[in-house]
Order: sequence, then structure tokens, then C-alpha cells
Amino acid sequence: MFIPKYNVSSKLLENIKRISVFISQLNGQYFSQAVLVKLEKKANEISAYASTSIEGNPLPLTEVKRIIKSSPEHIRDTEREVLNYNKALEKLNADLKQGAVKLTLGSILKIQAMVTDGLIVDFNSGKLRQGPVVVNDPVARKIKYLPPDHQDVPALMENLLEFINSNEKKIDPLVLAGIFHKQFVVIHPFMDGNGRTARLATKALLANLGLDTFNLFSFENYYNRNVTKYFQFVGESGNYYDIKEAVDYTPWLEYFTDGIIDELIRVSEELKTLSITPETVLSEYQQIILDHIKKNGYIADKIYSNLVKRSKPSRVNDFNKLIRLGLIERIGKGKATIYKSKQ
Repeated sequence: MFIPKYNVSSKLLENIKRISVFISQLNGQYFSQAVLVKLEKKANEISAYASTSIEGNPLPLTEVKRIIKSSPEHIRDTEREVLNYNKALEKLNADLKQGAVKLTLGSILKIQAMVTDGLIVDFNSGKLRQGPVVVNDPVARKIKYLPPDHQDVPALMENLLEFINSNEKKIDPLVLAGIFHKQFVVIHPFMDGNGRTARLATKALLANLGLDTFNLFSFENYYNRNVTKYFQFVGESGNYYDIKEAVDYTPWLEYFTDGIIDELIRVSEELKTLSITPETVLSEYQQIILDHIKKNGYIADKIYSNLVKRSKPSRVNDFNKLIRLGLIERIGKGKATIYKSKQ
């Protein structure tokens, strides 16, 4: 049985309250779909850059953006690592839009398989580790932490997931997500991809907070700004079997919620700015197109012309702007052309 040691300190309680206020404020506001799409795209780019950078990937953000946009056929491992993370993130966001994602060992294995695809041998991709691993201190260049034996990993993961799922209604979701993140790192269940998998799985747990726009966040960015501090709080030192009973999750939970607040502030400010940008604000006519597609599944120019009094060139511009923003896609040619949602 997994029983984490932590206290709801005054700082942690204050952080939880602040986050609750932020979420309530964001959920009570309306943002155009164009704004949300633009910010989600940016968040994905930052997340792919930050989460892989934490693990030592040297590619700068500008290069990460280029790779995600072009998806080159012949790539190096550093580029594949970025594309894998972005693919896993897009899949997770798509699943979250369909409803809450239930965290199971199976779903975690799928995440790890996606982030390590083509980077490690198949034997270790999508499977719990079958051998020992060590965590090294990159500065001191010596072993910092010895995770549990691989024979104990399945039971430890089962206990962790049982704790999370049985306490969904009893413990604050922020605390649960934070405990999951740290304990996952402590268990170190995979030969490779532990950090990336932990951060993606934590994102799924946090999405269950009820924040409609959580796909716009990149809390990985907060960790990447001070990687040493992140590892200091999320990691442990020594032998797992010597320190497992003494692990105190409180300092990490305070740091973890600090990161959520930092990202909430950033996203809130960006939403305010983007909401008043002419390029991303939709006209009432363009919103009519999206509303019709949402209700009927598609729209054609002939249908649109019956809904609004606009010239042919103006209608074309409306469709093109929505395509440019990634909100809809054009299917077919000529009179058979229809437009459908790209979400």
C-alpha cells in the first residue's frame, strides 16, 4: 500500500486557493476559437521544447518550431525526440477534448511508447523496465539515486495508481497530480523516457481539474527555466529502500503548485493580449460558419450564401481566414467543395 507523507502547509493551501480563483476566472470568460487554437499551438511547441530540453535535448525553441511545422522525413534523434513528444501531446489533448482521461498502467505504457518510438530498442518501449537503472548527478558525475529493483516496479506502479484512483474525490486534484508526478520519478519505471512520460501523464491528471483551457498550458516551461531546481525537488538521493519511508512530498507540492500559478499567470496575460488581436478575432460572419459546422458537420459556400448577405470574394476571405487559423479544412473541389472542422 502506498501512503505518501505530506502536509497541507500554509503555503500549499494558499497556492491551491489562488489556483482555484484563477480557474474560476478563466472558466467564466469567453475566448474565440481562433485565440484558443493559436495559444494551444504555441503551448504545444513550448512543451515539446521544454520537456525534451529538461532531459538534455540541445535544440533551441526556434528549431523545435520549425521541426514541428515541417515534420521532416529524415531526422536525427534529437529531432525525433521533439516530434515524438509533440505527437504524444497532440494525442493526449485530443483524448482530453473527448472527456477525462483515465490514468491506467496501459495508458502510461502507451505514452512512454510514443515518446521513445524509434529512440530505444523495442524491448524497452511501452514496457516496464526489466533491469536495474541508476540516476546520475551530472555535475558531480557520480551516482545520485538508486531506484527500486525492477521486480518491484509492477507492484509499486499498481499501488500508486490505486492510491490516485481511490482518492479522486477525497484529495485535492492538485495534490494528487503532484504526488503522482514525484512518486513516478521515484519509482523510475522505465529504462528511458521516465521524465517525459511523467510530465505528460501529470498533464492528463491536471486536466481533470475542470479547466476547459488546460491544453493551452505548458507547465514544463516552468521546470525548464531552472532544471537544477526542478530535479532538486522532484528527485531523491540515496537508495530507494533506505529512504522510501522518509520521503516528504510537501516541499515538492509547494514547488509544483508554484509552477501551476506561474503558468496560469502567463496564459491569462496571453489570452488578454490575443483576444484583442485583429488577426485572431473572428467576425460574426466567420462565427456563423463555425456554428453551422458544429451543428451540421459541414458547410458549403452555397449554404453560407443563404445564411449571410456577403459577396462571393468576402465569403472566400471568411473561409480562407478560418483555414489559415487552423479551424476548418477544405474538402473537394469546385461546386463539390465543402468545409469541415479541423478540431
